[in-house]
Amino acid sequence: MKRFTLCAMLVIIGVSFALAQPKQTLVTVEVQPDHADWLYSCGEKPQFAVAVKNHSAVENVKIRYEISEDMLAPLKKGEMTLKDGTTVLTGYTMKKPGFLRCRVWATVDGKKYEECATAGFDIDRIEPKTVMPNDFKEFWAKAVAEHQKIDMLPQLTLVPEKCTPKVNVYSASFQSFRKGSRIFGTLCVPAKIEGKCPAILIVPGAGCRSRKGYYAEAEKGFVTFEIGIHGIPTTLPDESIYTNLKNGSLLNYPLAGIDDKDNYYYKRVFVGCARAIDFLASLDFVDADHIGVTGGSQGGALTITTAYLNPKVKCAAAFYPAMCDLTGYLYDQGNAWPYIFKNKKLATAERLETVKYYDVVNFARLLTVPVFMSFGYNDLTVCPTSTVGAYNSITAPKSLMVVPQSRHYTFPEQLSARSKWIMENVVK
Repeated sequence: MKRFTLCAMLVIIGVSFALAQPKQTLVTVEVQPDHADWLYSCGEKPQFAVAVKNHSAVENVKIRYEISEDMLAPLKKGEMTLKDGTTVLTGYTMKKPGFLRCRVWATVDGKKYEECATAGFDIDRIEPKTVMPNDFKEFWAKAVAEHQKIDMLPQLTLVPEKCTPKVNVYSASFQSFRKGSRIFGTLCVPAKIEGKCPAILIVPGAGCRSRKGYYAEAEKGFVTFEIGIHGIPTTLPDESIYTNLKNGSLLNYPLAGIDDKDNYYYKRVFVGCARAIDFLASLDFVDADHIGVTGGSQGGALTITTAYLNPKVKCAAAFYPAMCDLTGYLYDQGNAWPYIFKNKKLATAERLETVKYYDVVNFARLLTVPVFMSFGYNDLTVCPTSTVGAYNSITAPKSLMVVPQSRHYTFPEQLSARSKWIMENVVK
């Protein structure tokens, strides 16, 4: 696996990928493996150096720790008091490719602090458990073909209060999936256009919120279109509308219709994101031969599915894609959001049939365009086992940026690398 890695001492500053960002606290718990790249061969026993600090080591601090394979039940739990604020936890390994995580909690002055480190074992050999159905290509070809019969009826409305001297901002939408159903998004267009512009589709992470738009790339001559997937405008002034939907009717949307592959919530979403590429290509000021797609988490999943479903996509950049290897838990292997089968009793025949068509690994296996991916080994939302399995399944040209210590967030350096990569590749 070719990779380039950001070292563990990166300075944490302000920007995230519309998701959580790392927190800074006065008291810190440090957990560090004894290999700089956090990588091991099966059978090796990493040593996890633990330190609890408040400027200097915290003496006589009580800690609790767990050692576990990625996102699975702990192999070992324990408690101890650290006289000088430090210890080394060792004695554990993996006999199969995967990730072994050491999590540590410390209590200082009644407040709890936590950190982890995750060792990877022969990760180039991690293989997903999901199986591709024989009619996978036919199922999605039919879905896309039926979708293309729907007139897009595009709408663009300028939002003056969001415009800048360099970028014009529109509330945009198009009809999708069925008559009366629409995909909404925030379209950023360079204020000065000469000819046609390359374009970037930004697909959303999980939940429901407004979409502010991507100005930086628009200022550099790219049309950007940040969409939502739930059929409501993305520029509403009252954020509480999104919050109420997220906590109400959309609370469990990743499971809606999962008992039937033709009625699963994500069928409308997958083909809608693919159609967003067609919408961009239809705009007079967009160069239809130069369109890329990017997103993180759920958006990372949608990046991969969109890149397969629409041949107009020139390149794809995904952060920690969710929805990969959805049956992993059934094989005691780490699994990604939305953890459909964490409770194995929910693995009915109907659901197992559905997820084969929506597992992002199966889309990743079929990609032909260049792919950029970035993630961290400490991600507790989209586990690295599933992410690495998806990456290993890609046979198209690919580039990987690993930040071992990161969780379900992005450092500014990752965002810069993603932006640079996609802007370079979309115009090739």
